[in-house]
Amino acid sequence: MISKINEFRILDLFCGAGGISWGMHKNSHFKTRVALDFDEKAVTTFKNNMPDTVVLVGDITDKEVKKKVVSLSRKSEVNMIVGGPPCQGYSMKGKKLGFDDPRNFLFREYLDLVEKLQPEVFLIENVKGLLLSANGWFKDEIVNAIKKLGYVVEFGILNAADFGVPQSRERAIFICSKHGAISLPKPIVTKYVTVRDAIEDLAYLESGQGAFEQEYTTKPKSKYQVKIRGKSTKLYNHKASNHKKVAIDKLKLIPPEQGKECLPEELRGNQKFKTTWGRLKWDAVSPTIDTRFDASSNGTNNHPFLNRAITPREAARIQSFDDEFIFWGAKVHIRKQIGNAVPPLLAEAIANRIADYFGLEEEK
Repeated sequence: MISKINEFRILDLFCGAGGISWGMHKNSHFKTRVALDFDEKAVTTFKNNMPDTVVLVGDITDKEVKKKVVSLSRKSEVNMIVGGPPCQGYSMKGKKLGFDDPRNFLFREYLDLVEKLQPEVFLIENVKGLLLSANGWFKDEIVNAIKKLGYVVEFGILNAADFGVPQSRERAIFICSKHGAISLPKPIVTKYVTVRDAIEDLAYLESGQGAFEQEYTTKPKSKYQVKIRGKSTKLYNHKASNHKKVAIDKLKLIPPEQGKECLPEELRGNQKFKTTWGRLKWDAVSPTIDTRFDASSNGTNNHPFLNRAITPREAARIQSFDDEFIFWGAKVHIRKQIGNAVPPLLAEAIANRIADYFGLEEEK
């Protein structure tokens, strides 16, 4: 019999700007009580958007920081942990690297807090390569470590596009529980949300135009835009990069929805990736948003027809952040916060699946 849990009180580790928490909060049974990240700018964004959460700036490897996290979590009766510990040492030219690899210390720190706090459920989010590298050897190391802590684990790769996010973004997800196997959520959309659905109402800025705060100048043109605007009365973070003339001139040579293959050979540059200087396609999902989406030469980050890269707000829309979620900091900080985030709609789908497993009905 599944134990009765009425509320999930979350500790969000490596929280960044708060994509997981923001998404999970859309289910009324989930509330983040404590969060931790070493990035002060990201923490500022988290705090300003979720002021009821105690958010700490600190290094998880610092004994005093960890002691404070444990103390606050126990005081708040945390019963769930979420997070995506950086985990880069899972493969090196075919070598099998495990938890003894120094680059995996953050993963060990995460599991150490699981052992100390004994949550009912915990969630690990990471790059899909974690499951695929070295013929799954590193994945087996993780699963065995989780099982030794007394948890049942279900894992796999989820694509955010299957959950209403206008972006192809594949992530490895582990749902770990003391109460039996909680399967990963099944896709919930039959028709993908497209770039047009996400940002067409924002298609009016040229290079260098826009402001941190402004009025909406158009009406929403899709159900997704209505949903994402929500209760917001202002538009934030919609400011286009001020591109150099040489970049704008290049973009003028690239037709709508095309890429650098349309440029003369001498203008294509030395980048080895075919996707550089690419434009998004209106009626398709976006490729994965990264932390350099504001650079016209970075990848397929340029507006479908305007001669500029997408703005932070357009990138946030593609990541499924509501318009009321405001990002704080300089441009370099904001693009990192958006590019590294877990799409909130993906997090919401995971929360809904966990709530369903425990028989929790959403409050009306």
